Amino acid sequence: MRVKGMRPRTGRDQLFVPRFRLMMFKSVITLFILGSCLQAQTGKAPPNKAKDLIDQTVKALGGDRFLNMHTRRTNARIYGFFHDQMSGYDIANIYTQYLDDKSLKGLQIKERQVLGKHQDYSYLYLNDQGFDITFRGARPLEDERWDRYARTTSNDILYWLRYRYDEPGMQYDYIGNQVLITNHVEVVDITDANDNTVRVYLDYNTKLPVRQSFKWLDPQTKEHNDEVTDFDKWRDAGDGVMWPFTIERERNGYKIFQIFANKVEINGELPANIFDLPKGAQILKKVN
Repeated sequence: MRVKGMRPRTGRDQLFVPRFRLMMFKSVITLFILGSCLQAQTGKAPPNKAKDLIDQTVKALGGDRFLNMHTRRTNARIYGFFHDQMSGYDIANIYTQYLDDKSLKGLQIKERQVLGKHQDYSYLYLNDQGFDITFRGARPLEDERWDRYARTTSNDILYWLRYRYDEPGMQYDYIGNQVLITNHVEVVDITDANDNTVRVYLDYNTKLPVRQSFKWLDPQTKEHNDEVTDFDKWRDAGDGVMWPFTIERERNGYKIFQIFANKVEINGELPANIFDLPKGAQILKKVN
């Protein structure tokens, strides 16, 4: 019925109410989604979420096969950088042995890095010392170089998970989830009994590490340093163990190292005596 004094609705007027209701509906949905996201971000995570994520990471790496791997052989191209500018390049064959002797002091691995087109010089890293080996002989590594290697290795998330996964006093804290470049990641802090913390960013789907970071204090300059490592190109390296074929490291925002692996072999046979000094090699004076 038409009421006196009111003009009839035109086609445009008839659409106004449905459109208004649609706009209100969209606004309500938007607020609901935003509220849900905010609640997810601010809500407390389950008490064991961080440890559960690390358990999933170990499983993704190969589970018991990762925890019990004993050798690794890598053929790669390695690059060194200074203030983001490339300062060196080499072809490398890297031989790694995982030790399981808790009585040893220092690191639980041995590593030999054989470098150059002719593979005629190398670095030998034992559990508590290292050597620079050339045709002149074997020179003990200067303290700064050894400390850098030991610090980077001992704070590597793959080393932590291989050796310290069930260590007493380890604390796992869930930080949250976020987008890292183009990856949706879950972030976990792992802190040992000495209050050393490694932060690891886990791919939301695969649970493999995408990035890790840790802080350390330079004993000489007393300055704090931030060291970040990115992992990419994960592949089955043999025996069901996953390994990153691309690793990039930066310190205080500057790129310092890259490795691009052509081949990685887990639990393969290593050359005999690869972790021994060359027979008859002269032991040169240590330089600091």
